[in-house]
Amino acid sequence: MPSAGAGGDRRKSGPVTYAMRCGARRGECGREVGENGRMSLFRDDGIVLRTQKLGEADRIITLLTRGHGRVRAVARGVRRTKSKFGARLEPFSHVDVQFFSRGSELVGRGLPLCTQGETIAPYGGGIVTDYGRYTAGTAMLETAERFTDHEGVLAVQQYLLLVGALRTLARGEHAPHLILDAFLLRSLAVNGYAPSFTDCARCGLDGPNRFFSVAAGGVVCGDCRVPGSVVPSAEAVGLLSALLTGDWETADSCEARHVREGSGLVSAYLHWHLERGLRSLRYVEK
Repeated sequence: MPSAGAGGDRRKSGPVTYAMRCGARRGECGREVGENGRMSLFRDDGIVLRTQKLGEADRIITLLTRGHGRVRAVARGVRRTKSKFGARLEPFSHVDVQFFSRGSELVGRGLPLCTQGETIAPYGGGIVTDYGRYTAGTAMLETAERFTDHEGVLAVQQYLLLVGALRTLARGEHAPHLILDAFLLRSLAVNGYAPSFTDCARCGLDGPNRFFSVAAGGVVCGDCRVPGSVVPSAEAVGLLSALLTGDWETADSCEARHVREGSGLVSAYLHWHLERGLRSLRYVEK
């Protein structure tokens, strides 16, 4: 799963009519770029995580942004048939968005308005047409939202992981369930829950170690074995290690039975640390 760093998609550059009318200048992603009395204008890149209906023609859009973490905003009129703006704010879309907020902070007492959006990459086009990709992508969006449960808190690594995972998924570079498991493992790692697949997670004894314990944090030696530990195959543990480190040659060549075994370990580990499972995970094809 490639990184979404400097070599990733670029934002479209063009006139920002609304910002110009408000006397705002185009600034860096995640920075406040203009004020009009008590109203502030913000600009940021984001992935649309989900949408909710509001009233007759509006929607509440939930995005994971580069500069402000998870943000919920109101997009007015996007459910009208003639709205071109609404098509850009669908789940899986990577967009350059503009917000209008009361006060000097984007995330405050009320929901900001999403006033403009430009498509950076329409990942949804390569995802929603395939059931395997769609279910894996939906699980990724839900995971990203669960790991960013506080609005307005920076989560740059989670954002970059999501952008890279959706790009890889849309291009069909690897099997959808492998991309999903890699994303889940790396999301756990960047949030402080990285599992160990070689050295003992408790005492640090050099691997390979035979037992795997979700509660202990990965593989454990015989002396550190705890009740509930399982004995996975060496191939399944090797697969998970490859997915975590980006060794796609090893991951792509793994047998289906070991892939299913590894996915079960990932699901159990994720469930333990999130304290409840992902609703979308049950629909993922294995």
